[in-house]
Amino acid sequence: MKILKLVAILAITAFSTFQSAQAAGLTFIEVPSNNRGPVLTAAVWYPCVGKPTRVEIGFDYSTAVQDCPLTAEKLPLIVISHGVGGWSGNYHALAEMLADAGFVVAAINHPRDSGASKTRDPNDIASMTQRPVDMTRLVDFMLDRWSNASQIDPERIGVFGFSRGGFTGLAMIGGNPDWKLLLDNCPTYPGNRFCEQIRSSAIAPLAGDPRIKTAVLVDPAGGSLFTAEGLGKVTVPVQLWASEYGGDGLSPKDAATVAHNLPAKPDYRIVPNSGHFSFLPPCSQEFAKLVGNSGEPELCTDTAGFDRVAFHKQFNADILAFFRKNLMEAEQ
Repeated sequence: MKILKLVAILAITAFSTFQSAQAAGLTFIEVPSNNRGPVLTAAVWYPCVGKPTRVEIGFDYSTAVQDCPLTAEKLPLIVISHGVGGWSGNYHALAEMLADAGFVVAAINHPRDSGASKTRDPNDIASMTQRPVDMTRLVDFMLDRWSNASQIDPERIGVFGFSRGGFTGLAMIGGNPDWKLLLDNCPTYPGNRFCEQIRSSAIAPLAGDPRIKTAVLVDPAGGSLFTAEGLGKVTVPVQLWASEYGGDGLSPKDAATVAHNLPAKPDYRIVPNSGHFSFLPPCSQEFAKLVGNSGEPELCTDTAGFDRVAFHKQFNADILAFFRKNLMEAEQ
């Protein structure tokens, strides 16, 4: 993937016209460094009583009440993993909706793979293998050290992930890729070291997180690497979203392979007439012009007849319904 494209994915939300009007509390956290990785920065949305205002979140703004008290108890937790070059605010509208519905939502910046990180190196395979570790550290912090940790129900935790975040979610629920399958069609874009690293060294199996009880996975990167054996330990409910046409190195085969190889049938949704970037927030006219002039119009340009704004409203609502069913209604 070109560096410009990585930065552009991050910048989309800076010009987004798709803003949620849902009320939510919002605070910012740092997960301290330890022997498993560096400091992690994240944003946390949660149920709040108050008047939402514009809160700057780095590259965009969230409509929320900053640092308001959390008074509810035993709340379900959703953790969010972004795609390559993304950041913790990519899905703030979804996070606001989930928070208003009674969820705590924590979205991370992956140190090796975030557009907000100075240590980003997406061409090192560690940018993939370290992601599930980052997310487990986030869950650890939210349950043990966050100021409102006692108000989260540790038995009701879900994950949402887009692109490499989808790969991350698969790993968290027990999936393990067969990296050698990548050698059959090795990516050759400049700077990529994945295939060299796979050939030269053994890659340890990814560690799942048994605390994750459900997952929403969106156009998961590397989906074709997950065989039936590699997904054999997955037992949680999965909602799986796929673009019809793929793009940016992803093929429709990636999500289809995951859907076929999961032990239990997922809630599998192929979005008609969509590409990979259709799952990113809608672009403003200004940003669409910018990426068009830079030669990367696919970031904002969907196929004829696809309404990204309308789709994201339904997309967020359907994800909320899935998490409610599996993390709220299941407890009643």
